[in-house]
Amino acid sequence: MINQLSWKIGGQQGEGVESTDRIFSTALNRLGYYLYGYRHFSSRIKGGHTNNKIRISTNPIRAISDDLDILVAFDQESIDFNAHELREGGVVVADAKFNPVIPEGTKATLFAVPITAIAEELGTSLMKNMVASGASWALLGLPLEVFNKAVEEEFGRKGPAIVEKNIEAVRRGAEYVLELAGGPLEEFKLQPADGKQKLFMIGNDAIALGALAAGCRIMSAYPITPASEIMEYLIKKLPKFGGTVVQTEDEIAAITMAIGSNYAGVRTMTASAGPGLSLMMEAIGLAGMTETPVVIVDTQRGGPSTGLPTKQEQSDIHALIYGTHGEIPKIVLSPSSIEECFYDTVQAFNLAEKYQVPVILATDLQLSLGKQSCEELDYSKIVIDRGNIATEIPDREDGSLFKRYELTENGISSRALPGTKNGIHHVTGVEHDETGRPSESPVNRIKMMDKRLGKMDNIEVENPIHIQGTHEEPDLLIIGMGSTGGTIDQARVHLEAEGVKTSHMTVRLLHPFPVQEVLPHIQKAKNVVVLENNATGQLASLIKLNVGLHEKINSVLKYDGNPFLPSEVYSESKKVLSDGPSAQRLSEELV
Repeated sequence: MINQLSWKIGGQQGEGVESTDRIFSTALNRLGYYLYGYRHFSSRIKGGHTNNKIRISTNPIRAISDDLDILVAFDQESIDFNAHELREGGVVVADAKFNPVIPEGTKATLFAVPITAIAEELGTSLMKNMVASGASWALLGLPLEVFNKAVEEEFGRKGPAIVEKNIEAVRRGAEYVLELAGGPLEEFKLQPADGKQKLFMIGNDAIALGALAAGCRIMSAYPITPASEIMEYLIKKLPKFGGTVVQTEDEIAAITMAIGSNYAGVRTMTASAGPGLSLMMEAIGLAGMTETPVVIVDTQRGGPSTGLPTKQEQSDIHALIYGTHGEIPKIVLSPSSIEECFYDTVQAFNLAEKYQVPVILATDLQLSLGKQSCEELDYSKIVIDRGNIATEIPDREDGSLFKRYELTENGISSRALPGTKNGIHHVTGVEHDETGRPSESPVNRIKMMDKRLGKMDNIEVENPIHIQGTHEEPDLLIIGMGSTGGTIDQARVHLEAEGVKTSHMTVRLLHPFPVQEVLPHIQKAKNVVVLENNATGQLASLIKLNVGLHEKINSVLKYDGNPFLPSEVYSESKKVLSDGPSAQRLSEELV
């Protein structure tokens, strides 16, 4: 028996690939397996190749696998596109309708199952996804009753007749493939899981749940891939807690509405991707100038312009930090797991109000949309910090305005929410004095700029980096951010097995950069690799700018729209150890 396995289903968009993956993974989750998913999909509603890959394990996992055990194909393109991943001894379960052929040299077994024909016999070709699911489930030798419960959950709202039809489709698919294979495949039998059902969600859901737990009660946003699921989740949940979601006409309206709501005292957020973030920049500057807290989520995707809307990239780093004109204080966080997406969202709201600055939560497409297992979230860890809000303001006999932007030692002034007695003040995007009245005085300008930017000297963020590996002087320090963490960890296992002493740093705070935490680890390492999904080494540039030690830092870059594979991290790390290049893009044979 094996402790992990990789399964993929491919076909045309709109053909049921997503629902097949959802039911298949739900059933596995019921048995207690750890799961990590990756979606490859086109930038259109229907048509174009799409595939969903799931890695299944009895142990925690946070990376996709290099190879593939079982491929379920609804068309020949799915075989042609994905067969190179199949390991020797792998299996292809394909619809007999298109006379499937596996490429020459592929050492895998083909099972041609009349998937569409069986579905049509039961009344509709739409049930072919259930036939395919039953076939692949049966090869694993897993109990069908567990899968049937997942089917009931998926189709229960449509009535018992539909449920029974789909269960019958599952049964027929299972029976047909078992007859072809002569029974469940011994080499694919998974060891029993612990039976404990885990949370199984995408990063966007975790962010939305974190916002809800943090007290967010308004979300203003415009739909965009890969951020839309945050809005869709909150559309269902926020009204139950007295909140609402407003779908605005564009991203400019979304960010300005969020700023206005926060000014009024309601915790509000918006979420977008690179193109939307570009449109928000002027308003983010307004939040910085008026010292209005706001939380913005940027789910990075392939750019520039429309770019690759449905593909992986981490190329917004410079825009997140330097995108606004002028100079304002801001905080940029970068969670690296489902759990961190939840907890960091709560922290983002607290930081925004504590320091009265915009806080940007930067994820990437794989973390945003890759569905994965995570342990139960601990709500007892949640603490709400509303910052310095003035509730009782003394009368002023001279009739002067409230000093909303009062000069203080730490740069943080009292906020007076609209309607607070004696709290009236002026709010403007131009430079202003302590009461908010416009002022072009050079002396005042210097004082106000120093006040705002001085906040950056006092910002405290929990766990700005994560370090794994206890070597005092590692041969290799691999640095990454976002979804690369699990992939790096898996590559480290193989490097350590070969005697290479490695450490792994995940940078979780991009701005203000945590120099004091990062510097000692780079100083101690013999070689440093910065791994990132972009073409210009933006994270590496950020490290060099703040830390120095340029001669030690090597870039490994991937920007073809796909996340890193563990084998790529391993291979490129070995090259750095042997050749020491200063910039290493993935070689053509790996891309």
